[in-house]
Amino acid sequence: EDLSNVNIAIIDVTGMVCDFCARGIEKTFKKDTNVKKIDVDLSKGKVLIAYNFAHVIIFDDIKEKILMNGQNAIDMQVINL
Repeated sequence: EDLSNVNIAIIDVTGMVCDFCARGIEKTFKKDTNVKKIDVDLSKGKVLIAYNFAHVIIFDDIKEKILMNGQNAIDMQVINL
């Protein structure tokens, strides 16, 4: 998949203990039209979300979506590609 002109949010998440948790987070973010790709690393407790370059990434919005799935987002870094 073409991931040029994207911003990647790397989120540290606590409370992800099973594959069902990871799939729930993926399903929630795939509904967002600004998300080009999402990858959940259950073993490391990280969620990587590739957003359209023009989209403004707001940590509180991401935290809220993750909290709706029963987990907590505790930190975020953004990388521009």
